[in-house]
Amino acid sequence: MPSAPLLSPELEEMLKLVGDADSVELKLTVPDEDRQSAAAALGVDPLNARIRQVWFFDTPDLTLDGVGVVVRARRTQAAPDDTVVKLRPVVPGDLPAKLRAREDFVVEVDAMPGSFVCSASFKGQPRADGVKESVSGQRPLRKLFSKPQRAFFAEHAPEGVELDDLALLGPINVFKLKVLPAGLDRKLAVELWLYPDGSRIMELSTKCAPADWFEATTQSRDHLKELGIDLTGDQATKTRAALEYFAGLRS
Repeated sequence: MPSAPLLSPELEEMLKLVGDADSVELKLTVPDEDRQSAAAALGVDPLNARIRQVWFFDTPDLTLDGVGVVVRARRTQAAPDDTVVKLRPVVPGDLPAKLRAREDFVVEVDAMPGSFVCSASFKGQPRADGVKESVSGQRPLRKLFSKPQRAFFAEHAPEGVELDDLALLGPINVFKLKVLPAGLDRKLAVELWLYPDGSRIMELSTKCAPADWFEATTQSRDHLKELGIDLTGDQATKTRAALEYFAGLRS
């Protein structure tokens, strides 16, 4: 009688992806009913939060999302604007070595309870006020992204979909801060995404090197459980919620 495999196929896949990635980000969506208690347990001071505005760009029927392409821009209080063209899921070994060697190209595994995904992010930093100018229609959207970002977009977007044709999905106001909880030797990022309909998503996250992911996962999980934070609630992704909300307004 054949013996059962030591690891599940899903875990084997994740281990392979983690081993080939540049970094790992562990994420947890906090249930609405636990938001206040979780913030208190973590020692969150709202006055330490930094304000962000986030925009996504897609067709009204989310064509890019359908093929795993995410286009995003952000404004951040007291920090430069930033942009990203992201592709997910990806297999790190299938990506060109020339891209992997770039400092502005990052392959990361996002892991949350019950799921994981590997993504490739081509990052950019536009000129000062570049995001504000583009979302207000003063400059073409394509000018917000670098030439390498535009080439990456063109390679993976469906034929006929151009950056300047994309719909504006946003903004979403975000409050973000980092905390170092007593008893945990790593910082946690706390983000509160405020959607225009009044709904909110609170996410806790921490980043680590691929070699440290198991220790980071174990330490973070155990510490959050000790604080009484529920790790079994439904997990929501911030990007998915934003795309569906704004696309719904255009339908």
